[in-house]
Amino acid sequence: MTTPTREEIERGLAENRRAPGGAARNAHAEALAGAAEASGDTALFRAALDNLINAYLYSAESPKLLVPFARLLQEYDKDPGSFSESATHSLFWQFKWVATAIGNSPDIPLESAAGWLDDMERRYRIAGYSERPVREAQMWLADVTGDDERAERAFRAWRGAERDRMSDCQACEDNSQGQYAALRGDDAQALDVWKYVLAGERVCAEEPHRVLAVSLLPLLRLGRFDEARSHHLRGYRLVRGNESLLPSVGRHIEFCALTGNESRGLEILAEHATHMGPPANDRDQLVFHGGVLVLLRRLRELGHGQSPAVPYDGVPHTVSELYDSLLAGSLDSARRFDARNGTTRISDRFLTRIGREPLVGLLPLGVRSPALPSTTSTGSAPAPAAAPVETGSGDLTRLVDRARAARDQGHPAADALWTRVAALVDARPADAVDPLISADVADHRALAAARCGADDAAELLTAVRDRYRALGEAERAALAQLRLATVAAQSGADPAEIKESLGLAMRAAEALDPTDPLRTRRIALAELASIRVDSYLRSVQEPARTAGHDHAPGAEHGHGELSAELTSFVAAYAQTLPDLVAEAEELLGRVALAQGEPERALPLLVSAARRGIDAGRPWIAVDPLVLRAGVLSSLDRLEEAEEAARSAWEHAAEVTDAETQGVVRLTLVDILLRRANTPEGAGESGVEEAAEHALTAAHWFDQAGLSSDGGAQARLLLARSYARTGRTADAAEVLQSALPDLLEHGEGQAVAAHEFLGDLLRELREWRPSAEQYLRAAEIAKGWEDLRPQAGFAQSAADQLSAADLVPEAVAAYERALQLHRQAGGAPVAEVRILRSLAWLGLRSDVTEAAVTAARTGMEEAANVLACALAVDPQARELRAELAQTWHQLAQVLDRWVTSREEAADEAGDEPGEAGVPGDAVAAPAPGSLDAPEAEALRLEEILLWERAAGLYAELGADHIQDRLQCLNNAAWTEHELGRPQAGAARISALIDEIRALPEGDVPEWVVPQAERIVAGLLS
Repeated sequence: MTTPTREEIERGLAENRRAPGGAARNAHAEALAGAAEASGDTALFRAALDNLINAYLYSAESPKLLVPFARLLQEYDKDPGSFSESATHSLFWQFKWVATAIGNSPDIPLESAAGWLDDMERRYRIAGYSERPVREAQMWLADVTGDDERAERAFRAWRGAERDRMSDCQACEDNSQGQYAALRGDDAQALDVWKYVLAGERVCAEEPHRVLAVSLLPLLRLGRFDEARSHHLRGYRLVRGNESLLPSVGRHIEFCALTGNESRGLEILAEHATHMGPPANDRDQLVFHGGVLVLLRRLRELGHGQSPAVPYDGVPHTVSELYDSLLAGSLDSARRFDARNGTTRISDRFLTRIGREPLVGLLPLGVRSPALPSTTSTGSAPAPAAAPVETGSGDLTRLVDRARAARDQGHPAADALWTRVAALVDARPADAVDPLISADVADHRALAAARCGADDAAELLTAVRDRYRALGEAERAALAQLRLATVAAQSGADPAEIKESLGLAMRAAEALDPTDPLRTRRIALAELASIRVDSYLRSVQEPARTAGHDHAPGAEHGHGELSAELTSFVAAYAQTLPDLVAEAEELLGRVALAQGEPERALPLLVSAARRGIDAGRPWIAVDPLVLRAGVLSSLDRLEEAEEAARSAWEHAAEVTDAETQGVVRLTLVDILLRRANTPEGAGESGVEEAAEHALTAAHWFDQAGLSSDGGAQARLLLARSYARTGRTADAAEVLQSALPDLLEHGEGQAVAAHEFLGDLLRELREWRPSAEQYLRAAEIAKGWEDLRPQAGFAQSAADQLSAADLVPEAVAAYERALQLHRQAGGAPVAEVRILRSLAWLGLRSDVTEAAVTAARTGMEEAANVLACALAVDPQARELRAELAQTWHQLAQVLDRWVTSREEAADEAGDEPGEAGVPGDAVAAPAPGSLDAPEAEALRLEEILLWERAAGLYAELGADHIQDRLQCLNNAAWTEHELGRPQAGAARISALIDEIRALPEGDVPEWVVPQAERIVAGLLS
């Protein structure tokens, strides 16, 4: 193998420093250090050791940095003078990493660890550094050895010591001090210490990443759930896939396990499955595996012990198997720490952690996670743990009475009550149960089968009808017969069969004893069912009957006949059966909407809701109120729409149907967000309320099994709410989780979702991922007749690629966008901005004559595009402003060229236009250099361009005063370079006089003082 040269090693070190942290970077750094040592070049070897220390630090193998650091320290002790000031500072700074590394490895004896810290203290004192980092390291060593008194003394000394160049950044210190408070049970103090980091006022390479993770449980314990949710969403984005931040990943997994989000925790675990192997950093792996163990224990308790987890050490494991393996390995590591430290503190803390119980039953996170598989054979949800369990016959009787009362009232809780009754009945011998109770349980199960369209629903209902008849319960039998007719219609039976079944149901109702208080209700139910079914049958038969024939407007699908029948029903039962009349009026409202008459529908929906409320059945009002809210919203009557939606939400308190709960909240969210854009809306508070409802709506849709439908829409609105209140990272995380579902909602929705996510990522300065989203949107829009959306997305992608310094990719995207804009036409501003961007991209790597020529050509082309557009609309303000900006930027291009040539000449010792050597010999000019006349001509052209731009800005008025001042400032300082400071000052002074003559308030107050400072600088 060829020995690498010094240049190759240096190039390898430069590449390694830019590489992402991890095992691959470490292995490369190790090879480079070996090659540098073999080269015999001491300076190169020191650089390689420094690089290796840094590589280990930002990986899961940080304890390994002790060996290269010891070697580097030896080199320093041999010849301190060979270390530069920066290299010496770096060495002493790395001592702090060593202090951390010795705490993370149980194989380093306690005496050696203390010796390292003593040496650190001695060297810092000699070098004149503060004792602050030393005291922090001593505090943590005392903490893990159980010497709390010593730890507290070190903590106070740390806090009291002066900060200097060797102190950790304030964000890292806040992290440590907050963790120290949390370990001592003071969550409120910890969060107070962390507040500046959490607010983004103190940041570094790994903060707020770590603080967001350690703050999760303190926030939960203090009941600050919304903050905890946000910290999880923000924080996990920052640590995902980062090997050096695995402890933080573990904390996020633990958070999920303790908030009822086990499926989310399992998802995060799967994303980090490759990091589950034997530890390279015992302490970090202990923290990571601790969080995983909390999750695995919860999954076992929920009955998922035999479900697949993730591989461990290359071998597939179930949840229980992985729990056992990780627990054994983690306890071994913890006991090794204890053996070294002479205390059980590490083991005690670890066992306390993995035994934690959930801190909240369920904290909806907003993000989409796959549901855990059902652990029951029937798939039915278990009764709530808090529900009392009836055991005796008296308990069963009372429960049946409650269930029958709820059933008769049509209360949403009836199903849950009958489910509990059924469980008790099933647990008893059949002959020990009252036959009527058994029939009622069978009725409950048959009705559930009918609702979900089960194949045996008709068979079950027939058996229930016959049982009720045998027991003399004619009223219940009549109801079962009516349900049979409904099932026949739902199953698409022959119309004659459906009508016959309806007839049987009506006759059964009419045959009830006239004194039966429910006879009228059963007859009315049969009538209403007949009206519905007849309407359905007409709609099926209408297309065939009316094919090729004209028919009266408004009579489509028998709407006119249906309206008449419903109106007659309302009139007949308005005084006796308000709940059924409410149902009929709601249907009348829907018919009116189908006929395109919203104004006729609205009072019907109001009446339907009112009747349900007045009848003591507020849950009946929910559907008509939601529908009314939607209609009013479509008519832009947002205040009334919000009132209706809020009323629906309030009356939905007793509704148990998860989908309905989701729909109610989603309706309110949409209206709140629309109202927030209006002057009379609630503004930010309305958006914050919308976020709360959207979060809950997403949860309800998930419970209903509609995560990909209503759940996706709820998450989209949740993301929009978060974005509008400045929670950009939260919004991005929620939207990314919903994106796969939203992409299935049609091209328009898919494009909008990609664009929205691109906007969010752009705001987070995640340039490349943002560009990817815009490009995906452009790809979907490729087949659209209108080319403008595709062009706009390509341009947005190019902007982000440029920001990411991906120049070739940005150029390609800009050129594609330019082509599309020109094909679509009518977008001169977009064309011009692309041309200007391409001009600047050409100057990104090197300012050569060819690049400047190309940039000038691009700017001039942009000016021509604007000139053509202005010929059509000379007074277009936006076009004129863009023209001024184009002249301004062309002047900047020329300035960049002249300045770069002057700098190159200075570096070469070649002053333009002057002899560089004595006598008659003249030094050869640097390639591409400018002589004095060329430079002056370009400077004069710059001034002319800035004058033209300023003149155009002046025509556009005070709104562009800042742009105008910038142009005049540039022109003035260019005059100064040409030896004409008075001329430059005169330009600015004239602007000052002009501004002073304007009415007060037309121009910002800062402009004149700023201009006066420019004049003073020019003349000084």
